[in-house]
Amino acid sequence: MTKPLAAAALAALLTVPLAAAAPAAAAAPPACARMTGPPPASPPPTSVDTLGQAFFCVFDHYYGGPGLRTQDLLKDAFAAYTRNLQKRGADVAGLRLPALTGDREADWAAAARMLGTGDPVALRAAIGGMVEGLRDNHARHHVPEPPREGGPVGTGIVGASGISGPGVDPAARPPFFITDVVEDSPAGKAGVRPGDIVQAIDGVPVWVGETLNPLLVEQVQQPSFTITLKRPTTGRVRTVKLTEGPLTPPARTLRVKDVSGVRYVRLPGFYEGAADEVIAALRGGPKKVVLDLRGNGGGSPREVVRLLGAFAHGKVTSHFCGYDGSCTPNRTDDSVPLLGARLVVLTDRRCASACEDFSAAVQGNGIASTVGTRTAGAVSGPASPWLLGDGSIVALPSVLHLGPGKEIVDTVGVPADHHAPMTALDLATGRDPALRKALSLLNG
Repeated sequence: MTKPLAAAALAALLTVPLAAAAPAAAAAPPACARMTGPPPASPPPTSVDTLGQAFFCVFDHYYGGPGLRTQDLLKDAFAAYTRNLQKRGADVAGLRLPALTGDREADWAAAARMLGTGDPVALRAAIGGMVEGLRDNHARHHVPEPPREGGPVGTGIVGASGISGPGVDPAARPPFFITDVVEDSPAGKAGVRPGDIVQAIDGVPVWVGETLNPLLVEQVQQPSFTITLKRPTTGRVRTVKLTEGPLTPPARTLRVKDVSGVRYVRLPGFYEGAADEVIAALRGGPKKVVLDLRGNGGGSPREVVRLLGAFAHGKVTSHFCGYDGSCTPNRTDDSVPLLGARLVVLTDRRCASACEDFSAAVQGNGIASTVGTRTAGAVSGPASPWLLGDGSIVALPSVLHLGPGKEIVDTVGVPADHHAPMTALDLATGRDPALRKALSLLNG
């Protein structure tokens, strides 16, 4: 599979000295900076100050910051820090989480004194552990990688059932099958096809009982691995060795066609300009529309309200809320001329973030029916990127997303009005139950 941008590898292991004594009072770290351009090309190593930047950045810019305890943030950071040292056989005698009082400045000073000069690799892990401890699907710690010479590489498997965002979908159920393969990629040339059922990777079964093995996400990021596949149309089982090679990632562009008097548009993401592209593709066409948002990982809330404005005016689409409970309603962009078209929206478990914002809005306002499956439930709130001193980035939501009726969509998802999942056999044979149901709703 292509390697997710957020899954950047840790820096090379370093020789770890014992923690050196720090000054009696640790100076406050510099503040994290709002991203205004690309990160520095050659940033310094991660330091104790970098961890402190992230610590205060969460309190200052995360919507839930006012309710966080210093004890919890630093516990998660120290847990990740010490685990990293232990995995490398580099644990430090006497290193422990000091007694904490709940005072941010005093607790950080105590933590910094305990860390001393710190270990750069373990400190980077500590930042990741602290952010992961927020348990927020839009909070991320990202370490940018320089562009690869010669362009991107991968195996060409770019989609699979049971995968949600960068990890395994906790609601995944058997079978686990391929959904998307890049043409002329190593996987494509090896005969891997959408619908192929994955039985094992490097000989390890992908299912442990009824649970999808979370290790498979790491396995398929290796430069080379074997994958055991079953073709659903024939039952044939074979094992293929895949090695990453040069790859042309699929373009993020619309797919438009007319089917049975209906204009079908597949939108892969709410990227900048996406709304106007869809509106242009629909203007002058049939007044029956299927908008396919399956696999749409999200994007800009501005694109959501603009596209909604082509189907309805005067509607509240969602709410962005602060920790104190105050909420600001988001509304359809009524500057967009109405298309006057009937709409059905296709969704699946890979419809996330802004995609769920759109789906909840059309469903909650009676703008359109949804067909397919429940969405991902990954819409905590739009995140802003903040730059740390080591060139890494912390993305933090400054507001909480609620649906048009102030309902929680995050972690729950948007249920489909008409359940029509895509099976492995459907993909292998070119059938599309959700599209078929959508056409029947529009033409019935």
